[in-house]
Amino acid sequence: MKPWMLYLTILLLYIAMQFGSLPISKGMIALFKANGYDVQEAAYNGFAWGLFVANILAILAIFLVTRSDKKFWTVFKGKKDPVWKAIVWGVLGFFLALGGQMIAGAIERAIGITEGSASTAQLTEIAAVAPILIICIVLFAPILEEIVFRRVLFGGLYTKTNFWIATIVSALVFAAVHNELEHILTYLMPGLVFSYVYYRSKRIWTPMISHMLMNGFVMIIMLNQDKILELQKLQQSIITFFHWI
Repeated sequence: MKPWMLYLTILLLYIAMQFGSLPISKGMIALFKANGYDVQEAAYNGFAWGLFVANILAILAIFLVTRSDKKFWTVFKGKKDPVWKAIVWGVLGFFLALGGQMIAGAIERAIGITEGSASTAQLTEIAAVAPILIICIVLFAPILEEIVFRRVLFGGLYTKTNFWIATIVSALVFAAVHNELEHILTYLMPGLVFSYVYYRSKRIWTPMISHMLMNGFVMIIMLNQDKILELQKLQQSIITFFHWI
């Protein structure tokens, strides 16, 4: 299979996964309703399990088609980083992406954009009811998105143009497909970082590590918002107490 045909096949599989999860979810929702779940619980569990099944099928299909090209995972010239160094870059990429999002958040606040993601909040609400969704967000999404946006899009553009064009275009597309254009900077920053650590380590699972850590961190924060707010209130009470002593 020619490289462009393989790239197109992977993109179509990714798109098919997005739309294919809908009929699977509908079937799952009906199954949960039949087993006594109320409407909301059935909807949340059905959506989560539908996405879980669709993600697994997409990952298996993508890895199956990539077997037709033994050079698919090799994009850059030179020797790949040893495993330990690639892992270090993956962890470092998480901190760089987190720092980039903080800068993006500050810029958005400065120009009057409301803080917070409605999409992330909704997924967190579903994950609290159907924890299987956490696996999709923390594990499957980084695997699929890094293959599509870093290996296929960034890697394909890199071989035809240069690092900067490939990085900027892939990061912009990555940000745009999250369907929250008002927060495009928030998604753009991690996209830039993930491309860099991929280029630096020459291993696709390096940005996957960064992406998994990023999504995992966000999920932990979002699922524990109430506890974090309580700790902040307690901290403020202690500060106020000692201020009046």
